[in-house]
Amino acid sequence: MSDVVLDQPSGLDQIRSLMNGTSDYRGIAHLMDFKPVEVESGRVVFEGRPSKSVYNPIGTVHGGYAATLLDSAMGCAVHTRLKAGQGYTTLELKVAYHRALSDASGPIRAEGKVISLGRRAAFAEGRLIDKDGKLCATATTTCLVFDK
Repeated sequence: MSDVVLDQPSGLDQIRSLMNGTSDYRGIAHLMDFKPVEVESGRVVFEGRPSKSVYNPIGTVHGGYAATLLDSAMGCAVHTRLKAGQGYTTLELKVAYHRALSDASGPIRAEGKVISLGRRAAFAEGRLIDKDGKLCATATTTCLVFDK
């Protein structure tokens, strides 16, 4: 293992840095205005407030918003279990929508949990809950784990 890998933070440390604001990350979470609010090994919760800017033409929150929150929560849950020098990518994402979201639904919380983590593949599940505690969507993912 090279010195460069040894100097890199673990996946858990990277996600904690994102949550506490010390990361320089400025990607999809900033664009869609959601953030991690709980982080532990194998579990991450993102919180967001859907606005009319993410509505579809029929007047509800676009399903892609919920899918993005769930994919982020599950992927980051996997990330928390990775060693320094490892990465992952989503191979498969399956989302089931249980109830429509609106700008009045928030804050909403997407919780991702690792089901299993192997050398090359990880599996996680997610749940999206509205401000009233109602289940709005569930998801599963398969991630490819690799050395960077």
